[in-house]
Order: sequence, then structure tokens, then C-alpha cells
Amino acid sequence: MAEYSIEVHNLTKAFGNFVAVRNINFDVARGEIVGFLGANGAGKSTTIRMLCGLLSPTAGTARVAGYDIVTEPERIKERIGYMSQKFSLYEDLTVEQNIRFYGGIYGLSSCSLSAKLRWALELCGLSGKERALTGELPVGWKQRLALSCALLHEPGIVFLDEPTGGVDPVSRRRFWELINDLAASGVTVLVTTHYLDEAEYCHRVLLLHAGQLVASGSPEELKTKFIRHPILEVECEQTGEVLALLEAEDWVLASSVFGAYLHVQVADEEEGRAKISALLRSRGLILRRIDAIRPRLEHVFIQLIEKTEKLAEASV
Repeated sequence: MAEYSIEVHNLTKAFGNFVAVRNINFDVARGEIVGFLGANGAGKSTTIRMLCGLLSPTAGTARVAGYDIVTEPERIKERIGYMSQKFSLYEDLTVEQNIRFYGGIYGLSSCSLSAKLRWALELCGLSGKERALTGELPVGWKQRLALSCALLHEPGIVFLDEPTGGVDPVSRRRFWELINDLAASGVTVLVTTHYLDEAEYCHRVLLLHAGQLVASGSPEELKTKFIRHPILEVECEQTGEVLALLEAEDWVLASSVFGAYLHVQVADEEEGRAKISALLRSRGLILRRIDAIRPRLEHVFIQLIEKTEKLAEASV
């Protein structure tokens, strides 16, 4: 039995002169939840489609469930579950009709399908709503139903492409509970997301930018490796003006806007507090508070992207 569910070596996809994915390498172990993290256009969905056998690579190789994505795509499709970022079920069918339809596509027998129908309804929390029209369901329930349908044939590997887009926070949390249950049962999950808080639920994160893999590791490993100095959250008035002032100071290691606040990375916490307070006071700007905060994946993401873009500019 292969050690890895997914093996990727120098995988590349170009559309004409545009390179969507460039020489990426990674492996995914059985029962692992791996998050593909990156902005829209980073190459996440393109990579997923290649691994599912839906798109041929321009160069490089990959094996999924032991099968080659170029020469054995149909064997791969039999062994994976795939849920796209756009809702893919039929909205004019009932919940039960959708489940039975997809069960038929997967070749389930009538006896097996009846059992799977009950299982799917319980999994997506729709027991008793078999006759409800799918199009009338809340978005969160639709997504859970789509996941249930993708799992009817008990695949060992599941690809989820932006599965929680447009879903409310409570439904997103419930969806991730289902993903964790899948992994605990031995199912391998590769999920793309641009929600940085969701990536915290993954065993490992692969960070893509402009088609390139720029970092990989567990959320804690990435934060420990790339965020080595204290981060101060600053609440003040005239946020834009204060940010410009901080960016001009050589003792500020990094600074950025996070919602209504500024996050400022400094070499020493107490010295940083004092210097920020003094700087704002000298300019007559109002400081409401300064608090030290724990690093988040947002900080890793911003720092790595800025570094990558600076290196790219320098090489031009």
C-alpha cells in the first residue's frame, strides 16, 4: 500500500503564455487534511482539477490513489470525491432525488443506495427533509448535501474546492466538523480555501502565490518559522496616516491594516509600545490602545506574499 494518497512532482499548467501553476511539489498522507491557501488566481483550483483528472498538466507528474493523472484519469475518478466551489447539485430536484441521482452515477445498487440515503441524510442534517426542494435550502445545508453526495461511493480521497464560499460562520464550523470526522476515519482531504481562519483546522497548509508553492507546514510550524517577533495591535484614529508614519520607521519590522486596527511587528514588545505611543503623541494623533497578540496565519500570509513580490520585482 502506498505511503501517500497524493504525490505531486514539478506539476505545471500553462494556458498559452500564462502559467497558472509552476513546478509545485508536495505529498499528502492518508487521513491528512491539507489546505491549499491563497488568493483568487493563485492556482489552487487549477491544481485540484489536474489532480482529479479533469485537466491535463503541461509538465510534471502526479499520482492520486496510486494512479497517474495523465494516463489513468478514469481510475482516479472512481476513487475520489469531488466538490466544486460552485453548488453542483440540481436545485429543481428534492434532497432525496439528488442523493439517488448521484448514487446511480456512482453505480450503487438499490439495496446499497437505500442504506446510503439514510446515511447521507444524517450526515448533512436533513433527516425528515427528504422531499424538500434543494433550491429552497439554506446555503450551508446545500453544501453539506453536496458533500454527502460526493461521499456516497466511500472514496478514500476527497477534493473540496472552496467548499464554504458564501456560507455563514456557524455552518462553516459544522462543515469543518464533518471534514475532521472524515479524516479521523482515514479519508484524505485536500481543501482549497481563501478563508485564513479555516486553514487553522488543517493538519498542514500549502501556501500558493502566483502559481508557486511558497511555504508548507502545519499552521503552528508556519507561524513559528515566519513570525519571530512580537506583534502589537494598535487601535487609533487616522489609521491610514498612522500606518504611513510607521512604515517610515526603521524600528518597525512589518506593519499592515487588519480590519479597523493596525498590526505592527517590532523587535521588542515594551520598546515597541513606547515608541508607537511617542510617535503618535508627537504628531497629535489619538491612540486608544496597544495590545500584544498571538501570530495568525494572516500574518504569515502577508509577510510571505510581500517577500515573494519583492523578490520578483528585484529579478525583473
